[in-house]
Amino acid sequence: NRTLPARGHDGTWLANAVRASRKDVRDAVAAARKSLSAWSGLTAYNRGQVLYRVAEMMESRRVELAEEVSRAEGPDARGQVDDAIDLWVFYAGLSDKLAQTFGGLNPVAGPYFNLTVPEPTGVTGIVAPAAPSLLGLCGRVAPALCGGNTVVALASEVHPLVSLPLAECLATADVPGGVVNLLTGRSDELVPVLSSHGDVDALDVTGVAPGDLEAVEIAAAHNVKRIVRPQGSEPSPYEALAFMELKTVWHPKGP
Repeated sequence: NRTLPARGHDGTWLANAVRASRKDVRDAVAAARKSLSAWSGLTAYNRGQVLYRVAEMMESRRVELAEEVSRAEGPDARGQVDDAIDLWVFYAGLSDKLAQTFGGLNPVAGPYFNLTVPEPTGVTGIVAPAAPSLLGLCGRVAPALCGGNTVVALASEVHPLVSLPLAECLATADVPGGVVNLLTGRSDELVPVLSSHGDVDALDVTGVAPGDLEAVEIAAAHNVKRIVRPQGSEPSPYEALAFMELKTVWHPKGP
């Protein structure tokens, strides 16, 4: 009884997706924490190369992805796939520019250097929107990865099958194991576990139902978890910044 029926845009049954359990969430968080130091420790340029490889893998499977989205959401799917691929390219290019964009040398009244550097928040939970299923999921996962975070993402409950070919693209695109953990299942079962988990540092609530948002934020407050909301519908450096912290360092000047 751990399956989630997936239906097409016309209501026809397509397949049974895996219905993740609370233990699956805990295991995914443990995997994300274990891989965090390796992923955030890569050079920003190297992370960008990996994200660009995700776009290449999606491009190579563009027809398959479009067919999957079309079965789930209707015939106008090719544009969503193209936008999702472009989104990965955008954040791949942004990876090695975040430090220059949001960091810098701050003026201070004293013989010190004062430097601000953006750093990843850590393990990030993401509740993807129900639709658009592919673009919505990519639009939340890519900016989190761009800054060096690791991800536990709950895919669209309504259209879960679209996340499967995306997972295969990630797995064959040099993304290290444990960096992205995709779950399919019921939001009412999994979101409370994700929001209250003490080892999740940030939670993207894009796909949380408005009626459930207050309870999710209260649960997240117990370990001062960062709440992330989308800044807009277009890729933006500020989407990546929302998953990052700004660290300020003081250093004395000269003798």
